[in-house]
This record gives sequence, C-alpha cells and structure tokens, in this order.
Amino acid sequence: MSRGRMMKQSFASTAAVLALSSSFSSSLIGSVHSLSLSMSAASSTSKAGAKSIVVVGGGIQGTSVAYQLAQKATAEEPLEITILEAKEPASAASGKGGGFMARSWGDGSPTQGLHHLAFDMYEDLAKELGCSSYRKLPVLSVAPEGGGGIRGSKGNPLIPSWLDGDSIGRISPMGYGDDTAQITPKEFVEKMLEAASENVSVVLGTCTGVDVCESSDEDDEQSVTGVRYQPRGSEDGTEKVLPADAVVVSAGPWSCQAEDWFEGSGVQLPMEGVKSTSIVWKQPEGTSEVDATALFCGEDYRFNTHLEVYPRPDGTIYICGIGGSDYITTQELKQGAYREVIEANDSRVKAASDSFRELSSLYREKGELDRTQACMRPCPPDALPYMGAIPSYTNAFVNAGHNCWGIAWAPASGRAMAELVLDGASESVDLRPFDPARFTPSAGKRGGRGRKKKGASVGEQW
Repeated sequence: MSRGRMMKQSFASTAAVLALSSSFSSSLIGSVHSLSLSMSAASSTSKAGAKSIVVVGGGIQGTSVAYQLAQKATAEEPLEITILEAKEPASAASGKGGGFMARSWGDGSPTQGLHHLAFDMYEDLAKELGCSSYRKLPVLSVAPEGGGGIRGSKGNPLIPSWLDGDSIGRISPMGYGDDTAQITPKEFVEKMLEAASENVSVVLGTCTGVDVCESSDEDDEQSVTGVRYQPRGSEDGTEKVLPADAVVVSAGPWSCQAEDWFEGSGVQLPMEGVKSTSIVWKQPEGTSEVDATALFCGEDYRFNTHLEVYPRPDGTIYICGIGGSDYITTQELKQGAYREVIEANDSRVKAASDSFRELSSLYREKGELDRTQACMRPCPPDALPYMGAIPSYTNAFVNAGHNCWGIAWAPASGRAMAELVLDGASESVDLRPFDPARFTPSAGKRGGRGRKKKGASVGEQW
C-alpha cells in the first residue's frame, strides 16, 4: 500500500498511520571541507571542559540531532559535537527525498507526537535558518484514470493549471495547506550546519566501531570513550578515533551496523532498506510559475505507478511513488550496500515519466527531466523508528529507521534525542514505542522484556 493510499484513508478517518510507502551541492561540499577536522586539528581547537558528542551519520536526522544538541550548549556547559559522515552531508535520502510533511496524518498512531512537534518546529526553524524552500501547500488525491475529473472540477482553486490530462478520474482534497507543507531537505541540512558551526564540525569517514570502558557500578554497564573510523579517501586502512563522552548512531538504513559495534548489549536492530527511484522535472520554458499543489495519485495500472507529485518553490517538480522498489537486507546494509553509489532504475524513470505526462499536457508537450536519482529509506519490521539508549551502555544511543517520514520528523527527533542525551529523558516526545531494544532477546538486555513484534501492516514495504 502506498503512502498516498494510506494517507487518503487517514485524512478521511484519522486512522493510525504506522508505515507508509514513498520514495523518497557543490556549496555544501565546500562547507564540509571547511568543517571537516582531522584528529590533530580537533585536539588543538578543543574547548576546555567541553563534553564531546559524536553523531554517526550526516543526513537530516543526524544533523538535526547535532543541531539540537548545539542549541543546548552554554558557556557553563560547552559542547563539542562531531558529525561522522561516510560520504558528505545529505548525500543519501536527505539529498534526494521529497521533503513533504503533514501534521495530522499520524493522528492516532505512536508517531503522532513526532508529526505534530516536527511540523510546528519546521515553520519556526525555516524562518530562523532562512530556508527558501519551505512553504505550506494543499494536497489532492487524484485518480490517474477514469475521465471527467478535471471537467467536473474546473474553477476549483486547489487544482493546479498544469493538471489537465484528459483521462484523469476523481479528484478530492487531502489537505488545504494548513497542516501540509514541504521543504527541500538538502537545504535544511546545509542551513543547520551553517548555523551551528560554532559547536558542530563534520568529519568524513566510515565508522568501524567504538572504544569502551567497563563501568564500576553494580549494573556492569559499559561506557563509550571513542568512535573508531576510517577516514574517507584513506587507502592504508588505518583507523582513527574520535573521543566521545556520548555517541548517537543516526546513519539511516546503515545504522543496523551498530548491532556489531556495541558488544555485550545484544541489541538487535533489524532493518530493511527500500531502494527507490525518483525524478525531478525542470520548470517548463515560458511558464512564470508552477502552481503549488501536491498530488497523491492512485494506482496507474498502465504504468504500475502510484505517483506522489511535489512542485517546489524553485519551479521544479519532484516525483516519487514510481514503483519497482528493491529491498535490501540487514546483512547487505551491514556491508555498506549502496552507501557510495545508488543509481536510478531507468525502466521506472520511463514509467513514471509516461504516467506523469498523462496527467499534464503542459509537461507532455514542454516537459524536460532535470535529473533522475535513487535513494533508500530505512524500514524496521514494525515501521517504527529506533530512538533511545543502547542497552547495557551508559552513553550510547540510536536514532534511526524513520521510514518514509524521516525528513518530516527530523526536528522533533533531533530535539527528543538531544534531551535524552543531555537531560536523561525526552520531555518533547514519548520515546517508549521506539525502544531500540524491542527486538532484542531478553538474554541480551536488562529488564527481560523479551522479543516483541507489533504485527501491524506496513503495506508495500513488507
């Protein structure tokens, strides 16, 4: 089941939405190089008495954690936050996702708090950070086949001028722009890094594990003292270590590697990566603007697509819901599958393009693709994220597996994790449904709660 179909149901009945299907600069590269620190440079610029926190992963989730941590730094309690990123910030799904968010579309589910808080935070943060790609916009449900939909809806201000296909079927509103919005995630990552540069630095390298010391307390817990990594571009295999008073693993689908990093925890983080293609259309020549209405389309059996169509403020149109996704196993992800290179499926690009042209004569006649791309979204078995402490460790945390809502939830996830790391608990979001140990056998964790599985349908993903 696609995100569009499930969202339509949610809009009508406010049913729980547990798992939804979607696909998801050169200026940033320059800033990354200026932010990247070698160990010697990090040591020479360290603030006296500062607490060192390493965030593994430089996507929108990891960067949001780092940014929110930086907001809690004070002169009395300074923080040095390092993002350890394998390739470059926003190089995976955060650089290729659609950036759609909906405040009420998770109502009644365990993720309701993430939806509400993040949506409200985005509006404020976009202003504070100067994000030009943020805006609220209406959303339509569109049947791609059937005929008569447009003719019966002429004059409706929600219908964009470019939606004029002859075969379009029923059209109905899913959101009026009060609780639906968008942002280009790559810009948001860039702006957060820029704003938090005093406290946040970026190191490019692949995490290989952690250094630990045994705790002296009776619980026999361990503490992380450093994060090991292989610097990007190094050829001799030499590892370096980032000193760490705390670590947050937030590396999207590749976060399942943490199972092997935290010895003694027994933590199991089952994850499947959904590898999906998306496309971006240029603004048609001769048009002054592209009307801002998003579409969630039903199944188009002519092309086996269920398009999600997002016009952006820069005049481009982003499209996902292309179908034909590949599913990557936990073991493949542990080996780094598609972390470096991930290519679009050409057959799905053609199918999506053909389907979209049926919706719009403007794009059929004047449309030109700007780029094709692919990325992966991380999917735990119950479609809920992993957010919380690693069992048997005093200062290790995970924030990953946010499914197709990772971009939409990022500010709230970042705030909740910052509170957990620095204050010992999250006041902003109830993290209990997202316990990272929920799939861990009782022998491998304290408390003996045993293996739990929600059994909820997650549609097309599973």
